[in-house]
Amino acid sequence: MTTLKGLFSSPCKFIAGAASIDQIPRNFIKEIAFAGRSNVGKSSLINAVVGQKNCAHVSKLPGRTRQINFFTLMDKISLVDLPGYGYASVSKKTRKLWDDLILNYLIGRPNLRRIFLLIDSRRGIKKIDEEIMDVLDNSAVTYQIVLTKIDKIKDKDVPTLKTQIESQITTRTAAYPSVISTSSEKFLGIQDVQSEIMSL
Repeated sequence: MTTLKGLFSSPCKFIAGAASIDQIPRNFIKEIAFAGRSNVGKSSLINAVVGQKNCAHVSKLPGRTRQINFFTLMDKISLVDLPGYGYASVSKKTRKLWDDLILNYLIGRPNLRRIFLLIDSRRGIKKIDEEIMDVLDNSAVTYQIVLTKIDKIKDKDVPTLKTQIESQITTRTAAYPSVISTSSEKFLGIQDVQSEIMSL
């Protein structure tokens, strides 16, 4: 029987990177995808969850994850690092290709069990996040909000923000009702993310 500690202490293996839909690997194990705006902290969160500093490449510049990256833990579950949507220091044409790639993956992957939709706690939910949520709601793809970088705001503001967002998503049909608050730098809330993954 796989335990939480056993799963997340196992090596995180890179499977493949896909820059177009036809490059996405056939994969029949359960997948968890990490989505969010550019520079929201997807790669950092994946690294914190698997306990490895360099499993997913981290860059301080927005838009540096330019393909969908697939990783696996014990060949039991796949973690998927998606390119950041929205702002990136690239041309509009390239950005549209990325956004189309993300959306096509999200609504066309039968083994995708949940999307962790990352929201920067300093910025809150923006219009482009709502647009992604609309697509997921309409496609019946389950997603869960994960607040990132909570160490960058006041401790007393975290519960208020969490409650506010949980109230904000109550009418969204595909949104998981509870919000997870995290800081990859301070390792806050990481075990909560691990537990959600383990439950799937």
